[in-house]
Formats: sequence, C-alpha cells, structure tokens
Amino acid sequence: MIKTKPLAALAALSAIFAACGGPAAKNGTTVSPIADLPAVRLNYRYEADVPAPQLPVSAAEEKNAAVQADFDQNRPGESLDRTITSPDKKHVLAVYRAAADQASEYRLDVYAPDGKLERKISSDSMAVHFPDAISWSPNSAKAAFVAMTRRAAPTPSPSPGASPSTAKSPHPEASPSAAFEPTIETTPTPETQPAAGATPEAPKGILTFGTEQIYVCEADGTGVKPITQTEGLIYFYYDWAPDSSMVAALAITSREWEYFDGLAAMKGESWTPVGRLRVVETNGRERRLDDNLTAVRPVFSPDSTKVVTAFDTQIRIYDVVGTTPTQAAIPLRNQLLLSSQAFDREQQLKLQGQDANANANAAPTPTPDLSATTLPDPKTLVSFNPIVQVEWPQPDLIYFRTAFIKRMQNDADSVTSFARWHRLILSGQPTAAQQK
Repeated sequence: MIKTKPLAALAALSAIFAACGGPAAKNGTTVSPIADLPAVRLNYRYEADVPAPQLPVSAAEEKNAAVQADFDQNRPGESLDRTITSPDKKHVLAVYRAAADQASEYRLDVYAPDGKLERKISSDSMAVHFPDAISWSPNSAKAAFVAMTRRAAPTPSPSPGASPSTAKSPHPEASPSAAFEPTIETTPTPETQPAAGATPEAPKGILTFGTEQIYVCEADGTGVKPITQTEGLIYFYYDWAPDSSMVAALAITSREWEYFDGLAAMKGESWTPVGRLRVVETNGRERRLDDNLTAVRPVFSPDSTKVVTAFDTQIRIYDVVGTTPTQAAIPLRNQLLLSSQAFDREQQLKLQGQDANANANAAPTPTPDLSATTLPDPKTLVSFNPIVQVEWPQPDLIYFRTAFIKRMQNDADSVTSFARWHRLILSGQPTAAQQK
C-alpha cells in the first residue's frame, strides 16, 4: 500500500498552487488538456459564492414492484429494504433482511426486472453493511457492496450512531497481517446456473472478515470477491470511477471508529465517519493516497485520472493513474476568509435595508474599513466554515461547499447553516518550451 510523500513535498506542492494566481500564459501558447497533466501542473482560479452545480438527481429509487411481489408471495420470512436497478436496466439488486438478522445487517440478491430471482449474492456467513453504499458500476458490468462476517450472537457492530461500551485510543492503520482470522466457508462449490424453476442457493466459499470490506460481483451475481482484505479496517464509503475501473474509498480502523463515535455519543452528537483516502481497483490493487482523516467524500474527475477531496479549508487533488500516485494541495483559507468577510458584510447590509423603515432615525452601523489584503479574524465571521462537500462535474470545474454542520442524536436538534458553494476553474500550466 503506497503512502503519501513527506510533508515537505506536500508543502512544496502547496506553494506551487499558492502561486497559481500569477500571470497567464503568453498569447499563442497551447496548454495541454487537463487530463494529460499531473495535478502539480494545474493552475486554478477561485470564485466565491457561485450557484450550486448542476448534478444528477439521486432520488431514492422506488422498490421494484415485481421484486416486492416475489418477496410477498414466496419469501414471507424476509423483508425487502430496497431495490437498486443497474444503469442499463437489465438487473435489479434486492437488499433485504431475514427475520433473525440484526437491524444493521442485510443480505443481497440479484433479480431480473420482471421479478425473477437470478442469484443470491451474499453467502449465509456474510452480513452486508452500509446499504446506502451499495452501487452499480457506471457501465453496469459490476456491483459493489460492503460486508463482513455475520455475527452469531447479537453484539454491537460498527455503524453510524452506534456507541462503543469502552473507548479505545486510536492506533495506526491495520495491515493485512493484523492478528485477525478471516472466515471462509469450508464447502466451496462452483458457480452454476440454477435449474429452471429452482430457487438459487446462497453461494459458499466466499472469504469474509471481522471488519467491513468492499466486495464486487458481476452483473449476474457471479464472481463475488473482496477487493479489500485488511482486517481491522472499516471501509464505509466508496465512489466508482466513471470508467468503472476502480473506486475511491474512505476507511478507518475499528478502534478509531469506536473512539470517535464514543466521544460524540458523550456529547449527544451523531458522529459523521471520517476516513483515510485510498483507491482500490476491481482486481484488488489498493493504494492509500493520504494519511489524514477526512469526512469529505472523494470524487473522481470526469476522465477517471484524478480524485479530489478536502481537509478543512484545503482542496487536494490526487493523480490515480500509474504506479506512483502524486498529489497537489490547494490551500484556500485566505481566500475563504476574505470571501466570508464580504459575504457577512453583504448579509449585514441586507438586514439593515430590511430594518430601515422600522429604524428610520437610528444611526447607521459603520462598515469596517478594512483593506482586501487584511485577513479578518475567523472568530468574527459566522459564514467562515470548513469544506464539507466536493464535486467535479466538468474537467475544468471543481465545486466545493462550505457549511456549519452539527449532527445530534436527536435529529430535530441537528443544524446545517451558512451553506455556500464556491468553485475552482482549472487550467494547465504551459511548459517551459511553450513559454519561450
């Protein structure tokens, strides 16, 4: 697993990006397409408080009526939670629970759109977790999900909102040689098509682990395999590359999960999981891209060559093609401070305008006379908040949202405020030969 380069190198990359607001390329120069450039050779222009990007609407899919009918008629002891249709509309994933299953544990089958059960995907020893993460690859060739060994007795399993009985201190990420024993069923059988009219049996011989790993299977439910095999790590989120070759995932150790979740529970908060970024190819090749924890879900560039995420007020772009991933950091704290100052002033003026009639004789509130080069105190800016979301809808446009978010165990007490969208307009740096 390849780790990030030393901090000195990252600082150097940050310096490169900090200077990206310099002179533009000379007239007549030709800049290489962004897809062909490493992240360190990208210029950017920051634009604050822009309209939200036009993103595909991911409305909750209604349950496939034919699949629901099959559960109602032929599977009375099982409860269908949701269905997920492949992009090409040829297959439907059924996410369900048996009567004795724990609330956080699911099973997975694949159906034809007409409600015919094609194959059971998860084995009896597997518990599918994080159902929101189950997804089809963009080309409809594979499906991915997160699963672990099904627990024989009711015991707490890591899941959002679960509180550990004892808080453990965080420790470095586990390695594949950690002292955990994966579970594999002892009677593997070759995958064959079930006889006509017969109910498919659950597969056997699938390797499972004591913590949540990412699994993939073919569109028809065959070829189920884990593409991550690191005991002690919880893989809780992933995003498919547009070319369906890999996923960008977030993972954290089980001890860290329990520790952070326990701290949040003591405050009455609902913990938002954080993880370390990695890319995992469908053949199982995994590369860790960053050692820092983030809650911002990673997103691929439209051409699948790069991944973007954020840490507080910094955007990071990673090159994921090749054997040695590289990265570049874009520190935006100063830009966000100044734009938040302007935003707060604008909001204050609007409020003053609304109160003008009610307070016609009141003395006007003086506007602070600060130069644009003077950085304000962040404690005085209500709209200065960390980056909570990134999107990469076009090759040269990265959108990111800043907001104040606080999730409480009582959802009625949760708060999201001062959500603002900004964007980076990317361009390529001309080569030395082009600048001559």
